[in-house]
Amino acid sequence: MPAKNSDLDVLVVGLGRFGGAAALELRRLGHRVVAIEKDGFLAEKFLGRLNSIIHADASDAEVIREAKASRYKIAIVGVGSSVEASVLTSANLVDAGIPDIWAKATSPEHARILDRIGVQHIVRPEADTGRRVAHLVGGKLQDYIEFDDGFAIVKMRPPTEAIGFTLEQSKLRSKYGVTIVGVKAPGEDFTYAVPSTKVSAHDTLIVSGPTELLERLAARP
Repeated sequence: MPAKNSDLDVLVVGLGRFGGAAALELRRLGHRVVAIEKDGFLAEKFLGRLNSIIHADASDAEVIREAKASRYKIAIVGVGSSVEASVLTSANLVDAGIPDIWAKATSPEHARILDRIGVQHIVRPEADTGRRVAHLVGGKLQDYIEFDDGFAIVKMRPPTEAIGFTLEQSKLRSKYGVTIVGVKAPGEDFTYAVPSTKVSAHDTLIVSGPTELLERLAARP
């Protein structure tokens, strides 16, 4: 059963891989999800899994009006196969006055257009995943989340210079300009890091800081 800790109404346009995954996860989290999908096969595939599905083309402004899109505070545009359809759909949602719009972009040019018409959140799944994989190749970093302002949080193995020492003794923060947020030992719960936290070779570190400084730390043996 979905969690009952939220009463958000979310409009999702396009039930392809991106939009469909977002819609199902939002529903699982307890949100009310209404979707607009022009492909009859996809629309039928999601029947009974979302609160409501409208079989129509959202690039038509009349469809957006009939769907009463203006009552939604959040919308997700998962249309990606056609830049024109994505832009028209997004523009229709902006015109409807939805204050929080998330849209998938397939290229930098697509992203720029979406930004110019007023889309607040632009997601580039392929580019974001590609950058993430690039940081994970080599095995030093186990996970990598980058934010727009050049800041990131990573999960990594400890550098040799930290093993067997407390964080205060190894001085990773002063040496590299990053913050050790937490430490997880095998088989134990995650613990927030303090100066007296001692690091072992088998620990996993959660580290935050500017991307370039994290890369510098990750390059250490």
